[in-house]
Order: sequence, then structure tokens, then C-alpha cells
Amino acid sequence: MRGAGGPPDITARRTLILALLLTGMCCGTLMGDERKTLALKKISDLIIYQDEKFYSAFPSLVARKNGEILCAFRRAPDRRKLWGAPGPTHTDANSYLVLVRSKDGGKTWSKDPELIFAHPLGGSQDPCMVQLKDGSIICTSYGWALLPPEAIERLTDTAKHPPYAFLGGHVMRSDDGGKSWKGPFVPPPMPGTSTKDALGNPVPVFNRGAMMQRADGTLYWAVAVNDRKMNPTTTVHLMTSSDRGETWKYVCPIAADEKITMNETSLIETKKGDILAFIRTAGFDDHLVLSRSTDGGKSFKWEDGKIVGHPYYALRLRDGRIFLIYGYRHEPFGIRAKLLNPDCTDLAEAPELVIRDDGGSGDLGYPWAALLPDGKILVAYYFNIAQGTSFIGGSLIAVE
Repeated sequence: MRGAGGPPDITARRTLILALLLTGMCCGTLMGDERKTLALKKISDLIIYQDEKFYSAFPSLVARKNGEILCAFRRAPDRRKLWGAPGPTHTDANSYLVLVRSKDGGKTWSKDPELIFAHPLGGSQDPCMVQLKDGSIICTSYGWALLPPEAIERLTDTAKHPPYAFLGGHVMRSDDGGKSWKGPFVPPPMPGTSTKDALGNPVPVFNRGAMMQRADGTLYWAVAVNDRKMNPTTTVHLMTSSDRGETWKYVCPIAADEKITMNETSLIETKKGDILAFIRTAGFDDHLVLSRSTDGGKSFKWEDGKIVGHPYYALRLRDGRIFLIYGYRHEPFGIRAKLLNPDCTDLAEAPELVIRDDGGSGDLGYPWAALLPDGKILVAYYFNIAQGTSFIGGSLIAVE
């Protein structure tokens, strides 16, 4: 009998040709993917700061114009290691903002951290640095106050992780390469908010993530707002400053949803001038939310970024491409990255580089990146091996 597709010899030839075409197409796709993947290559891992007495986490990087690199992070006693506490926590009355320095491209780092800020009323979190065009450095943070139980019970409109209550955000600035710091400058509350800080005052806005500066010198800061009377979930909004972070004004919403929690946002400006917000989520299968402004920050529209991980940091390379790095708090725990086109329209398609997959638990990540003079990328993150004391790790990435 003849096959339904025609005489046996013709059918066989067609099948062979189709198989060859499909093989060629598949090989081309794989080779294309391989070439894209090879555009990012990990050179090595390194340790930026490690001390078994301290739980070190939430780093940020600045590559100064003189070649020096600063790494800021939050350091607190590892109460589990020192005194047998059940585990490390992200709230601690002795959590301080500190930094270390490298003068050889990240190969070696100063041993003893320098103090950026110790909040007089509580512990500080997540020092997020950005270097301005004039060389000064802005560092944002937020704090938690340790309160007695009866005081915690009296606070009805304040974010709490008993026995801690939220202090809100604050901003520091250095004009001498991080040797000394001015501030804290306390930002205003979100207009119309009913949420209070630990002192009973309207809570100052805050964020964990990178702000950005545009050509006119204006600072753009994506802040998280957690006010259940305004929205059932945490939302993200834009604030701007024209005086290097000393005062701020509200501009517009960046992203909000009644079911998806959004926070911990980093901003970047694309080569053509779009402002992009890379937003951590909860209740969204750990997907990135990307919110885009095409009108200079007057309005934003968000979409599912279809990348799993959190939180995110974006670095614009000299050719306009965007290096996106994020923690991966699913097995295998680690750090991942993508190299995106200049408009960030290939989020789902861009191959993913697994930088680390040897983490001991999901208590890791929060990466940051800095572009070095030779075109390589230094990334920093906090990490643990076999659930040991967390440290500030790093990796050097080559870009083709």
C-alpha cells in the first residue's frame, strides 16, 4: 500500500528533507541560544566580606571614577552562631550600615568595615547606594525599632515584626567617596497615608532598590507604600529630588494591584529614554513585574516580566544593553542573570546565566552590580553555604 502522503519513495524523500530542515532549524536555534548565553560568562567567585560573628546581608556597589569600588551592606550579630538563637532575622537592634573598599577591581577588600550609619532608635536595613554625576554618593535605608510588648500592642497603624516596629526610610549622602556621611535626611510620607511609624508619626517613604539620576540631575526613587486603607497590597510609587536627596516630592504611581504585592524596586533609564522599574512581587508566582514609562516618569504601565526570582538590579552597559541580576530563592538556591536588549523587550527570551546554584537555603541574594573600567561586571550578593553564617560574596562576569 501507498502511504497517505504519496508514493513510498517520494514520501521517504520528503520525510528525509523535512527531518534535515528541522534538524538544521533546531541546531540553529541551539547555536543561537548558545551564542546568546556565551554573551555572559562567569569568570570567578570571590568573598567581599565574611566574619562568622556577623550576619552580613543586602549589599550594594559603587564603582568610583578613580577606580575604587565600594561595597555597602547591613551587618548584625549572628545571634544563632553566638548565642544559640533559633535562626538569623532581618530585624535586629544592632544592625548597622557599613562598607568595605577595593582598589584592585574587586580582587581584595578592606578587612575592617567603615560605619555609614547607626540609627539612634533602632537597626538599619539595606544600604542602597547610587553614585551621582558629580561623584557624590546617595545611600538609602530604613529602620526598625525594638519596642516593649505593651508599646507594640498600642500601635495599630504601624508595620510590625514583634518586638520590632517600623521607623520608615532615611537618606544619607557622602561628598568624599564614602569617608563621611551627611544626614539622615528623612523623606516625606506618601500623600494621604494613614500608616504611622514607631513614634506615631506618618511613616516616611522607603525602598530597597536602586534609584536613578537623569541628565538634568533629578533623582528618581521608586518607593514602596504599605497602607491597607489605600490598597489591600503594597504598591510602588515615584518620588523625585532636585537637591541630591535632601527633599522629595511625589510624582505618580508606578505599579499597583489589589492581589499582587509589589515592592523592592530598582530603576534604570534606557538608551532611548524610557524609565524602567524592576519590581519584586508576592502572590504572582515570584514573577518580575516590569513597569515602563515612556513620558519621562509622568506615568507608568506594568506587565508580567516572566522572570522568576527577586529582587532585581539592572545595569546599563556602554552599548545600551541591560544586565539584569536577581536572587533565586528556589532550589537550587543561588544567583542568576540575563543580558537584555537596550529596550528590554526580550525578558522571556533572553537566556539565563546561573551565576551560583550552591546556596544552602533561600536566605540569600539581593544582588547588585557595577561596571568596571575594562568592561567586566562585578556583582555582589549575600550568600550562605550549607545554611552557615551569611557573608557578602561576589562574582566577576565577562560580557561579549
